[in-house]
Amino acid sequence: MDLKGKNVIITGASRGIGKAIAEKLAENGANIVIAARGKEALEKAVEEIKNVTKSKVIGVVTDVSRLEDLKNLYETAKKQLGRVDILINNAGVSSQYPFDKQPLEDIENLAHTNYLGYVRLIRLVIPEMIERKEGSIINMVSGSTLVDPVPKTFVTYSSLKVGLRAFLKGLFWEMRDYNIKITSILPGVVDTDLTGKLQNIAQEQIDRLMSAKTVVDMVMFALSVPNNACPLELAVINQQTPWTKPVIDYEQKQAR
Repeated sequence: MDLKGKNVIITGASRGIGKAIAEKLAENGANIVIAARGKEALEKAVEEIKNVTKSKVIGVVTDVSRLEDLKNLYETAKKQLGRVDILINNAGVSSQYPFDKQPLEDIENLAHTNYLGYVRLIRLVIPEMIERKEGSIINMVSGSTLVDPVPKTFVTYSSLKVGLRAFLKGLFWEMRDYNIKITSILPGVVDTDLTGKLQNIAQEQIDRLMSAKTVVDMVMFALSVPNNACPLELAVINQQTPWTKPVIDYEQKQAR
């Protein structure tokens, strides 16, 4: 895919899925602004991506739960690249507890990061896309939103993702007449830093984890379809994963 001349913001891109997406888009010619909270990890990611591409790669330290950080991210992207053609919302946090044991501060953080972080950044980016009548916004939601009721110990996390999924569906209908594509990715459990740190995880469970590349393929498909088509939602789920007993159970997660 030729993405030369396209300018992209990717949040949560210093490692894992976000970094894998950034690498793939840069390899295909896109200029990238990657955002993450940790300065050291972000700078390392920028250098690693620069080493394998001729594309412009910029890192902006960003906590997506903070509106001022999101404003700075968008203004930096505009200043450095001129415009934003593609936004990929990927940053997120997890908090897995039975609801009665979940810390109140975790609930606040989930809402401000996993829901408002997406909505606010889209609100900042979208007016200029409307003006140009062009743009793509791809969002990492969650495969757990396909389950009713949502999985145990993920009640707050998954319920916010259900709300995000509903928001993005509605936004699709508002933006389609402006030629702006809104796509939700609904991934299952991916092999990332979190799962890599788990102790005593069975090989059967490890085999169920998807690679970040699987999710990257979904992003590339969303960007590859003709201009008159938009993948509204793309779900890619682990084979044989029972949602009633998640790959990462509550006790295992808390022991990490």
